[in-house]
Formats: sequence, structure tokens, C-alpha cells
Amino acid sequence: MTPATPPQHVQTHALAVRIAHWLMALSVLIMIGSGWRIYDASPIFGFRFPVWATLGGDVETALAVHNDPGVATGIAWHFAAMWVLLASYLLFVFWGVFSGHFRRDFLPVGPKSFLRDFLAAARFRLEHHLGEYNVVQRVFYWGVLGLVALMLLSGIAIWKPVQTYPLVRLFGGFQGARVVHFLGMSAIVAFLLVHVALVILVPRSFIAMVTGRAAEPVRHRQGESVP
Repeated sequence: MTPATPPQHVQTHALAVRIAHWLMALSVLIMIGSGWRIYDASPIFGFRFPVWATLGGDVETALAVHNDPGVATGIAWHFAAMWVLLASYLLFVFWGVFSGHFRRDFLPVGPKSFLRDFLAAARFRLEHHLGEYNVVQRVFYWGVLGLVALMLLSGIAIWKPVQTYPLVRLFGGFQGARVVHFLGMSAIVAFLLVHVALVILVPRSFIAMVTGRAAEPVRHRQGESVP
């Protein structure tokens, strides 16, 4: 007699989701590094990013000269990654809508349930099961999807301020679009730090995003009967 398979929490990711995820991750990292190099050429605030943390040509040359020639390379990297980000973002959104992924995994959300899960997470009492998204995670994922859209729109406004003048006005002018772009980038960096930390805490979620499937046994609390 074949023994019964023990109950498991299972997480699966379709191939389209995995392709979109890794392409977005790569393009965002490239855009952050190249964007910092572009920012350093004309900073908005009273600081610059360290050259070693930027993308755009030789570091020693950038440190040695006043007008950094690596900015042009940084811009080339930035625009190349932008098109990859746009394509992978649209793939992820269309798949999420038409496959039901968004409806199944990212909904519902509400202020009461978010506050409940947020307070539980702040006290380190929020349970996590592989394949299930708590309300805090759902809100954060919706938030980062909105941030990517905001970055694309504000980036287009900075790139073509004359041709997209109504969009530029929506951001409060060219400088306003730059500030929004910078703040959006900062929020995405913060999300990435939290996201990587959670992956380290729950490494099976990384396996699922690579192979398409991961499972873990259902753990029962002490005194709870097992069917």
C-alpha cells in the first residue's frame, strides 16, 4: 500500500512570470547603476553617489576628470535597460491579468486586513506559508508595480520634455519629473532590500522563481490534530 503523501504548501510560477521577473530584476539593477551615474553629472540634492557603485565607463577616468565621459555610456545603458524593463513589465502585467494571477494571489486587499497583518509583522508574529501572500506582501507588490509605471512615465517626461509637455506638467515641470524619478528609484531600492531579505529568510521562494515550483511540509502547531 502506497503511503499517503504528507500535506504540503506549494508555490508555483509560470514560465512567463519567471521570465518577466528576472528580466525586470536585471533591467532595474542596470537602470539604478546607470541612473546614479547620470544623477552624479547633475545632482538634484547635495550629494553624489560613489563612482564605484555606478554604471557607465571607467571608474578611474570618472574620478580623474571633471566632466565624466562615462555619463554617455551610462545613458546608453539606461535606455537599453528601459526598453527591456518596459517589455518585461507589460508581459508581467498582461499575464497577471489574463491568467488570473493578480486576482488569485494579489487580491483581496483592504485597510483593516493590511493593518492587522502589518501590526503582526511588526511584532514578528505574522505567519508565512509558501505559496500564500499576506496582505502586506500584496500591498507591497501592487505598490512596486505602480512605482515601475511611475518610473517609466517620469523617465519619458525627462527624456522628451518638449514632445511630452502635458506629461511634464503633470509632474510639476522638468525638475519635478526628475525629483519624482529620483524618489521612485529610492522607493524601489528600499523594496529590493526588503525583498532580498525575505528571500534569505524563505529561500524556497527563490527556488520556485528559478525552477517554477517549490514545496514545504505543512507544519502543525503543538496539540493540533493531523488528519
